[in-house]
This record gives sequence, C-alpha cells and structure tokens, in this order.
Amino acid sequence: MAQKSKQWAAIIMMIALFAMIAFVTNLCSPMAVIVQNQFGASELQSQIGNYANFIAYLVMGIPSGMLIVKFGYKKTALLALVVGIIGMALELLSGTMASMWVYLIGAFISGFCMCMLNTVVNPLLNVLGGGGNSGNQLIQIGGAFNSASAVAVYIIIGALIGEVTKETAIVDAAPAMYIAVAIFVAAFIVLALTKIEEPKQEPVKMELIKGALKHRHFALGALAIFLYMSVEVGTPTYMMKYLIEDVNIAASVATLIAAVYWFAMFIGRSVGGAIGGKVSSRAMVATTATAAVILIAFGMFAPSTITTSVPGVDWANLNIIWVEVPVGVAAFICVGLCTSVMWGGIFNMAVEGLGKYTAAASGIFMTMVFGCAVMLAIQAQVVDLMGDYLISYIIPLLSAAYILFYALIGSKPAKAE
Repeated sequence: MAQKSKQWAAIIMMIALFAMIAFVTNLCSPMAVIVQNQFGASELQSQIGNYANFIAYLVMGIPSGMLIVKFGYKKTALLALVVGIIGMALELLSGTMASMWVYLIGAFISGFCMCMLNTVVNPLLNVLGGGGNSGNQLIQIGGAFNSASAVAVYIIIGALIGEVTKETAIVDAAPAMYIAVAIFVAAFIVLALTKIEEPKQEPVKMELIKGALKHRHFALGALAIFLYMSVEVGTPTYMMKYLIEDVNIAASVATLIAAVYWFAMFIGRSVGGAIGGKVSSRAMVATTATAAVILIAFGMFAPSTITTSVPGVDWANLNIIWVEVPVGVAAFICVGLCTSVMWGGIFNMAVEGLGKYTAAASGIFMTMVFGCAVMLAIQAQVVDLMGDYLISYIIPLLSAAYILFYALIGSKPAKAE
C-alpha cells in the first residue's frame, strides 16, 4: 500500500509539472503581438520569444537526459524550477528596461526550464504507467492538464492587453509572469516534499545515443516531433495573427478565440486519457493526423466570404461570446482536437522497446522540440514573403502529412541496424 501511495504522489506531481510547462511556453505566442507592437518588429522577428524558448531544447535536450542519470528525476526537476524562476525574472525585467535583448535572454533561459521539465515528465509518466497503452494513458491525462493551463494563458493575456495600441508594452503582461513565478515557487516547495522512487537508468553515453538512433521507429519518431511542433503551435499562433491583422478583430477577442483551440486540446486529451488504456497510440495518431490534414487544408482554401460564429469565454463578465469569423478559422480551432493526443502518442510509439536507451532517447526527443523555432520561423518567412497568413499554413499541412506517414508506417518497430 505504501508503494502504491508513493507512485500516486509521483504521478500527481508529474501531471502538475506538465501543466506548468504549457503555462510558460504558451506565453510566447500572445506576447508576439506585444513584441511586434512595442519594438516595431517584422512577423519573423515578432516570434523571437518562441524561437528562444524552443532553440533552448536544441541546446539542453541531451544534457537534460544526462542530468537525470546523474541526479535523478526529482533533483533535475527542482533545478529546472530554479532556472525557470530566473528566466521569468529576466522577462519581467525586459518590460521595465524596454529591452528586446533581455526578453530574448529570459525566454531562452525559460526554454531551458521547459526542456528539463519535459525530459523528466514524459518518460517518468510513461514508466509510472507501466509503458504501452497504460503509459500512453497517463501522458494523455497529463496532456489534458497541460492544455487547460494553455487555455488559462490566452485568457489572462487577452484580459491584460485588451485592445493593442501603440502604447501596449511588455509591462502590460507582467501579472501573467508574476503568476508563472508564483507557480514555480509553489511547485518547488511541493516537489521538494514529494518522495519519488525513481527507475534506474544507464549513463547517457554516445554509444547509447547512437544505439537509440539505430532504432528506425525512434529516429522517425524524433523527426515526427520536430514537425509536430509546427502543427500544435503554428496553427493557433498564426490563426490569432490572421484574426487581428486580416479580419480586424481586437487582440483581446482574438486571444479568447485562440484559447478555444487549446480548450479543444484539453477536451481531446481528456478523451485520450479516458480511452488510452484501450486504444493504441498508433490508432489515435493515425486518425487525428488524417483529420488534421483535412482541417488545415479546408482552413487554407475555404472562401473567407463564408463566415460562421465561434465561441470565446469572457471571464471578466463570466459569459460566452460569439464572434463572426471566416469559416476556415473554425477548422483551425478543431485542429486542437487532433493535436491533443499526438505528442503523447508519438512519444509512446517512439520509445517503445528501447530499454536501456530510454534516457538517451528522451534527451534526443526533447532536443527535437526545437523544431518549433525552425518551423515557426519558416511559416513567418512565408507570411513576410507572400503577405498572406493562410498560404503559410502549407507548413503545418505538410507536417501533419508526415505525422500520418509515421503513424501508419514509420512507427512500426524494426530491428536496430
């Protein structure tokens, strides 16, 4: 009974950390609106927070796996929280100093924290669940809380910045950063008091990294995660910018609509967590990737003259608002249902059967999250070159198509060569 109690304490803590990852990470997209306004940045430059946050994964992915081997999951998570507090403090300072460079450094350090936490949370939840469908189920449940936290970010930022004007600046979003710091501090205290019995891991050596990559299904899965970030983050980020710039919807309202995307992810992950023990990761990802391809294509090419109403939650007045938007926007929102189970499903399929290579594989996996920076930059470049937000969705469309390939063909384990 004592062992079972310890397991559940660890599971609850990991799920809470999963939620924290989304809160800090998703500050970057709505903040791009402020950065573009305050510093007169181009579309490519406005995503500087996202670039810094996700490039940090490239730098810290494999070292995070090494930290887990040397210090364990708990101590690595505690160190990550300290790093997160430093990063958020710098982002707050950037508002006072009106410095884009300080904001960039703060976002980069915050990215270190997110990478370290992701490297801890995903494999530990998978192990605590016993791997297979049960491990996938716990990751999906953690993902549901992750998405709920993302919804909260968009609602909070939307309420803080209201209508974007020339006077809108980073300091207007400071309360959201104070919340992030408070969450970090509270999580540090709770985690320090939580006892976790950790699985043993082999030291992360180059031969283990090479060994993991020799498993074809893992190597292709790492690429799937690289491209997945385009679908998950690119879709709501440029939907929000499209609504503000082309549809002329107020930023405060556009963020509430973007929050519905993340709420759709919350619903999808909740369902995924409920059925994850019975439905295979392969079936989940194949189905949702197919739907994502269809929805993104529809969102791109549906006539903008055909409109529909989409919801948003006005928390200030505690009511639902309905906004008339091009019908393609509704399709983009529904992509959130598709991306909801992709992360956990891809991770579960990619590390299945890796055994002693799991810690090294987790570090590699987290490194590939820097794909978000690359793919968002590519999508932003398409916007700058073509002057069209909808055309830029060719990037997440192709990414979703690859994920479909991975689920159907690439994820099937083959002997390491």
